[in-house]
Amino acid sequence: MRAARLIRMVLLLQARPGMTAAELSRELEVSERTVTRDAQALSEAGVPVYAERGRAGGYRLVGGYRTGLTGLARDEAEALFLSGLPSALREMGLADAASAARLKVSAALTPALRDAPAGAGRRFHLDAPGWYQEPVTPDLLPAVADAVWRDRLLLARYRRAGRDTDAERELAPYGLVLKAGVWYLCARADDEFRVYRIDRFTAVTVSGTPFVRDEGFDLPAFWEERSAAFARSLLRTEVTLRLSEAAVRRLPHIVDRAAAREALEAAGAPDGDGRVTVTLAVESPDVAYGQLLGLGPELEVLEPPALRERFAAAAARLHALYGGTP
Repeated sequence: MRAARLIRMVLLLQARPGMTAAELSRELEVSERTVTRDAQALSEAGVPVYAERGRAGGYRLVGGYRTGLTGLARDEAEALFLSGLPSALREMGLADAASAARLKVSAALTPALRDAPAGAGRRFHLDAPGWYQEPVTPDLLPAVADAVWRDRLLLARYRRAGRDTDAERELAPYGLVLKAGVWYLCARADDEFRVYRIDRFTAVTVSGTPFVRDEGFDLPAFWEERSAAFARSLLRTEVTLRLSEAAVRRLPHIVDRAAAREALEAAGAPDGDGRVTVTLAVESPDVAYGQLLGLGPELEVLEPPALRERFAAAAARLHALYGGTP
């Protein structure tokens, strides 16, 4: 590991005019005493590291020295494209590869472009987890990610919903998806592509056997298709609603967007009160109640009767609370 650290130190000094011992200590995650020893080792090996004494001192490379170690390895190049996702990189075990890749790119840039990586970092950050939930990193994610990057078959045991026993299957892991803080694996099993939640894996073994990747597989397109189909499969119930113009505008923002679009496109002309009647696919009456109640008087539930009664009861309770207010 020391050899890798020495290379990182050279790349850091090559990418910047000079660095203090404290700065190098933070970047390399070692003590300042270790930085001093490493600088001496580099100097003895022929790398012209110059140490400047005093409060403004530090370390720098002399005479425009440039190392030839700036070629990107495959894992570093792949990790570089994810460098805007620091937490995801850490969870997959790729933080070191991404750090090395960024250093190599910075070292290869011209002086006028040296601030480009920092400028991008100041202007863009992706926060993948959703609000109001604590993201949990699956313990087996690094092993699964390793199989994905190296195209290795994966023997996985996972919990099946509603079953007492785990299932075991050999998977060809094609890609990882991070959706609202939850990690998914898109894999081929029995000549069919499927999606697995990684937090449901109870054991994984990365095989030494590679699999032949289908070059026609498009991960973003596959995920979009499957996620849309999954969302649609949840909508097993229909409700009939009478919506005001304001409710029509707000409906796509509180229920499934595709279901709202289909319902509104199939709606007839507004009635004499300016309201339209729609038939909307929902997950269940309970879910529909929670989603639609926020529309208040802009919405009238027509069917099913039980849901209409719940809205009427809610309206009665609101009237009891506010009926006497001027």
